[in-house]
Amino acid sequence: MCAEELKEFVRQNLFSTVPRPIGQKVIGCKWVFKTKLDTEGQIEHYKARLVAQGFSQIPRIDFDEMFMPVTHH
Repeated sequence: MCAEELKEFVRQNLFSTVPRPIGQKVIGCKWVFKTKLDTEGQIEHYKARLVAQGFSQIPRIDFDEMFMPVTHH
């Protein structure tokens, strides 16, 4: 699951590796796993997502701007 998700990141060119900024905190990440069930309660497939642990950041110290991708109808 994780390998497939990482391959998809690379295929879609979603991230790039950059040098660590001196004196800056690096945001951690973790894998979140979920089991998707069908209408009968049987396992349909498994999902894996890599999420950032942004809660470790302090506003105005670790970042100045915020961006929240939201859709409007």
